[in-house]
Amino acid sequence: MSHVNIGKIYSAPYQAMLEFAAKAAEAGADAGLSPLLVELVKVRASQLNGCAFCLRMHAADAVKQGETADRLAVLAGWWESQYFTPEEQAALQIAERVTLIGDHGRLHDRGIDVDGILTEKQIAAVTWLTVVINSWNRIAITSHYPVAP
Repeated sequence: MSHVNIGKIYSAPYQAMLEFAAKAAEAGADAGLSPLLVELVKVRASQLNGCAFCLRMHAADAVKQGETADRLAVLAGWWESQYFTPEEQAALQIAERVTLIGDHGRLHDRGIDVDGILTEKQIAAVTWLTVVINSWNRIAITSHYPVAP
């Protein structure tokens, strides 16, 4: 596949993605999700998708929200640690389910009672935020966004 920056070739869909992302962010705020939880969802989905551009961006944004190096270091194995709150665990479970929706062999039940931890609005908002970051991952990866020190 060639290195075509799809957002530069067709800017209208890219603009629509920016608007979509803004609406999902509004839903997250309306549902009372913390900005740090939102960034964790974005980092986890980007880890699963292998999107270096989004990983760098959202890890930095998480740090700005107070995230620690320890928690970022264990995020890929969050269910094996005691670092994350029940709300964060539920959101990360949703992020994994949405991101790996077509890969049933990789979908793991982490034993998190999402419905018992998050409200319907929070579940919906995390789902929308995950759909958005998955879209951004695909845009960045297929457009070969540069990621260098």
